[in-house]
Formats: sequence, structure tokens, C-alpha cells
Amino acid sequence: MQHLLKWGMLILFALALVALSVYLSNPSGTTSRQTGIKLSDVLGDINIEGYTRAFEPREFSFPADHGLHPGYKHEWWYFTGNLATPQGRHFGFQLTFFRIALAPHSKARDSAWATNQIYMAHFTLTDVENKKFYNVERFSRAGLGLADATAQPFKVWLEDWSAAGQGAQTFPLHLRAANNDIAIDLHLDALKPVVLQGDKGLSQKSGEPGNASYYYSLTRLGTTGTVRVGEKTFPVSGLSWMDREWSTSALSKEQAGWDWFSLQLSDGRDVMFYRLRRKDGQPDPHSAGALVAPDGTKKSLSLQGVQIASAGEWRSPHSGIRYPVRWRLRIPSEKLDLQITPYLADQELNVSVRYWEGAVRIEGTTDGKPIKGDGYVEMTGYN
Repeated sequence: MQHLLKWGMLILFALALVALSVYLSNPSGTTSRQTGIKLSDVLGDINIEGYTRAFEPREFSFPADHGLHPGYKHEWWYFTGNLATPQGRHFGFQLTFFRIALAPHSKARDSAWATNQIYMAHFTLTDVENKKFYNVERFSRAGLGLADATAQPFKVWLEDWSAAGQGAQTFPLHLRAANNDIAIDLHLDALKPVVLQGDKGLSQKSGEPGNASYYYSLTRLGTTGTVRVGEKTFPVSGLSWMDREWSTSALSKEQAGWDWFSLQLSDGRDVMFYRLRRKDGQPDPHSAGALVAPDGTKKSLSLQGVQIASAGEWRSPHSGIRYPVRWRLRIPSEKLDLQITPYLADQELNVSVRYWEGAVRIEGTTDGKPIKGDGYVEMTGYN
């Protein structure tokens, strides 16, 4: 929900109020302030009167659905990727844009500053060689060109961070973000078609009607461009992933968070799976995902069909929160057995809603034969 995240991650009314207060007190738009907000508190069905909700499957239309869905309380455009230089130096990145509604309807007002929407964005870079994880957060109100999204031509932006199509075409996408010591300038091209997650795009997150999102993914995006760290700029190439979700409520009162996996395998297959966790520590039956074949064909995955075991533990020096550091993910029906390890243990975002999201490497077997890959994992609700 890379994910739910990413996800996702990937932000409802309580977060919107925090975001607005941070923005008003910090017009530059950057912050690393900790608020201690729990996703289980803000992703529930509170303060939702007047908003549209996700009750049943709908028809998707592209490029229109790459753009705004303002009747819903929140939505996000989520990009992650694993990239390498020609010499093999590895980087991971995340660039996520969130739209958050402060009210279900926009009132007519004379001021050009008037808006019922704010935007938040997260930008991270994992520099494996230097064992350093950078993470930045920005906020802005919509309007006056500060932040917004359009479908055709496709573009979502917050100040000078953006994801934009080229001319009338959605793809290739151009991602740009820069902050002090880090920057990305990347071109992403779709190697597979859109995957509608869940039931034809309806992703049910808990048992209550309406606690769901509309969710689609582009699981394999060929990527080229540059990464800057400090004064050095590196040519890179690799694979990226795009997730899109919009909804009004998701988690139930019994749910604490999730572990979300987006995995790109060397045999051309991609795996998305989110394991929802209940407050009693048990996995929630609404956990779900998909396995995407090299030709783009989707096979749905349920909690019963995916086995995930975590091993080891990393305690964050920033928050004191303990997270798993390795996973074994098995899909017996596919004879797939994967070992998943973070490139760095410390990939915790120190932002308004604290969560762990980072680049991972994959080794394992498929029908007894070796397989490898890269991906991203997102973990929420461990505090």
C-alpha cells in the first residue's frame, strides 16, 4: 500500500491538521519534527461525514485516474526504486505525494489562497556505499501553483518536487526532487500494464463497509537518470514501482498497522503483498496482494497463500522503536521461497508519521532454482 504507505504510505484528518499547523509555522515547507501520531488513530473511520467512500468496484479510466479524486479524503502517488551506477554503486529512493482534504467540500471564497486541500511529500535516498539514509518532508497548501495534480497532461507536484508526463503522454514519467545534499532526476517508462489490486481495483482493508481504497500499481518501470549526493552526481539505471491509492477510511479499531512488500524478481515477476497486523499481534484476514507475471498477468494472493516469517530485530536510535530486519516470504503455490534483507537497517523516516520504508535485496529459489531481486518494504504501527 507501498505501498498502503506507501502505501500507506501511503494520512487523514488528524495528520492534515498537523500538516497545516507545521506549514503555517514553517513556511519553507521542510521539517523533521516528531509528532508521535499513530496511523491506527488517523486511518480509521473518524471525521468522514460528507466524503466519498470506496464501497464497491468501479470502472477505471486512464489517464483520468492518474489525476485527482477530490471527493475522497486522501490519496497518494507513490514512487520507489532501486538504482545502480555503471560501477555498481547502489541507491534506493522514495518520492511520495499525498493530497489531504481538510473538509469534504470547497467553499467559494474570493481569496486566491483559499483551499480545502493540502499536500505533503516525502523524499528519501538510501546511499548504500556510505551507509546513509536521507529523508525529507514538505507541506504546502494547494492553489497558486504551489501544489496540485492534473491528469492530462499528467503532473503531481509540491513546489519544485514533481512527477510529470512528457507532453500528452503519461509515460515516460519525469521525477524531480532536490533538498540540500540529495537530488534525483529520473525518467521512468512502463514495462508492464496497470495492475488493478484487490477486486478489480477495490482493496478492502478491514471488514467494515467503506474501509477500503481504490488501488492500482505499475510494478515495473524501467528507470534512467541521475542521483546527486553532496557535490557528486551519478548516472544510474534500474527499476522503479508506482502505487496509486485514494480512499476516505481504511483501518478498523482492531488494526495497528502493516508490513508492505513490493518485490521485483530477476525472472521478470513482481510481488506485492501487504500483511495487516492487528493490535493483538495477529495478522488480519484482509491482508492481500498480487503476483504479476512477466507479461503483466495478475494472480491474486491471500493471507492463506503467503507465509511471512521475520527474523532479527533493529532498534531505532531515533525513536527507540524495534523493527524486524529480515524476512522469509514463501508462496507455496508458486514454489517461491525468498529471503529479504534491507540494504541498510536504518531506513526509518523521521517525519510527522514515523514509519520504516526502505530498499531491500532478495535472494531465494523458485522451483528449486536460484532467483534474486530488489524491492521495497514498508512497516507501520510498530510504536
